[in-house]
Amino acid sequence: MKALIRVAILMACAGVAVAAHAEQAAEVYKSKCALCHGASGDANTPAGKAFKVPPFNAEAVAKESDAELLEIAKTGKGKMPAWQGKLTDNQLKDLITYIHGLQKKS
Repeated sequence: MKALIRVAILMACAGVAVAAHAEQAAEVYKSKCALCHGASGDANTPAGKAFKVPPFNAEAVAKESDAELLEIAKTGKGKMPAWQGKLTDNQLKDLITYIHGLQKKS
């Protein structure tokens, strides 16, 4: 019984940690990415249109691996700035997970 309680507590703590990461990623996305990529990742913003930002559900973006997306986030691409040194690797990885969530919604 004690083992079951410990497992339940560990699972609850893990759920809280995952939720905290998701919330932090959403805040970073909102403050750093949404201006160009849009709140839903559709790139339907004045900056997104001006810089010809592809939506996250575009075939070319959807087929990129996590490693490719991480490299783009770190080093930038086109007019997109490099985030290496400004965001941690964990923040960038959490952003990619968040972006995958936006891809599933569209």
